[in-house]
Amino acid sequence: MAWFVFNVSNATLGSALSGYEPWDARVVQMSIAVLSIIFITAGILNFGLLLVLWTRRKRLSRMRVFVFQLCVADLVVTFFQVCPQLVWEINDGFAGPDVLCRALKYLQVVGMFASSYMVVVMTLDRYQAICNPMVTFQRRRALWNGPVCAAWCVSFVGSLPQIFIFSRVEVVPGVYECFAQFVTPWGQGAYVTWTTLVIFVLPLLAVIVCQVRICRTLRVNFHMKTQQVAETTAATGQPPPSRVSSVAGVSKARVKTVKMTVVIVLAYVICWTPFFTVQLWSAWDEEAPSHTATFTILMLLASLNSCTNPCIYLLFSGKMPKTLVALTCVCQPDRKESTQEEATVVSSLY
Repeated sequence: MAWFVFNVSNATLGSALSGYEPWDARVVQMSIAVLSIIFITAGILNFGLLLVLWTRRKRLSRMRVFVFQLCVADLVVTFFQVCPQLVWEINDGFAGPDVLCRALKYLQVVGMFASSYMVVVMTLDRYQAICNPMVTFQRRRALWNGPVCAAWCVSFVGSLPQIFIFSRVEVVPGVYECFAQFVTPWGQGAYVTWTTLVIFVLPLLAVIVCQVRICRTLRVNFHMKTQQVAETTAATGQPPPSRVSSVAGVSKARVKTVKMTVVIVLAYVICWTPFFTVQLWSAWDEEAPSHTATFTILMLLASLNSCTNPCIYLLFSGKMPKTLVALTCVCQPDRKESTQEEATVVSSLY
C-alpha cells in the first residue's frame, strides 16, 4: 500500500537482497481481503457519483466542481494505488517491466497529491466565497478552473521523483520487486520526510488557517445579523420582514457547505495520519516492525479515504442517493432539484 513497502539504499542493497524474506502469510491474506473490499467499494462509490455529476456538468455549483475533481483523484488512488498493490499481494511479487514499475509508483503519488491539494483548493474556495463573496462569485462554473488546474499541475510535477527513485529489482532468483533505491543512508528518511511535508503537513496547515478564518467570519456575521433582527423587532414592535427573519435559515445553509468541507478534511486527517506516521517511523528507524500486521493495517487505513469522500458528499446532499438510483434506471436528473440547490448555494455565499 505504501510507496516504500520495499525500500533499500544502494549501500545496503546487496545485504537486503540476500536476506530477503517473504511476508507472513496471514498478513498477506488480511491485506488481500481489505484491499479487495476497499477497491470494490471505492470504485463503485466514486464512479457512480462521478457519473451523476457528469450528467449535470453544464449546471454544476462551484462546490460540486471540486467534489467532481475529488472523485477523479480518488479513482486515481483506487486504480493506480489500491489495485496494483492488490495484484502484487496476490502474485507475491511484482510481475511487470521496469517501465510499469516506475509508472505505477509515479501515479500512486499523483493520486495522493491530487487528493490532498483538491481538499486545499476546496477549502480556499469556501474561504473566498464566505469571506470575500462579492469579489469571487462567478456565474459560470466549469469542470476545469484555475485552482483545479493548479492542484493537478502540482500533483504531476511533485510526483516526478518517483520515476527516478523506483525501479524493478530481482530480490531472489525469479522474484522481482519494485524497490526504491537511495544513495546515502539518510536518503530514504529525507525523501519520506519531504513527501510527508509537501503532501500532508503543509496542505493541512493551509486548511486549518482557512477554516479558522471561515469560522470567525461566520460567527461575526451571524452575531451582527441576529442583533439587527433584534433591533428591528424592538423598534417597530412587529416581526421583521420575511427576508430579515430568515437570517437564521440562511446562516444554516451557509454553514452546511462549510461543515461538509470540515468533515472531508477530518476524514482525510484520520485516514492519512497513521500512514505518514508509520512511514516516518520505518524510514528513520531500521528496527521498526514494518512487516507486522499492525503496520499493515495502519497503512491500509489511508486508502479508506477514497471511500469516505463520496459517502460524505452523499450524506450532506440528501437527495443524491435518489439520483444515483434514478441514474441506474436511465432517468434524467431532476432539473428542479439542481435549481433549488443552486439557489441555496447562492444564498449561502451572500
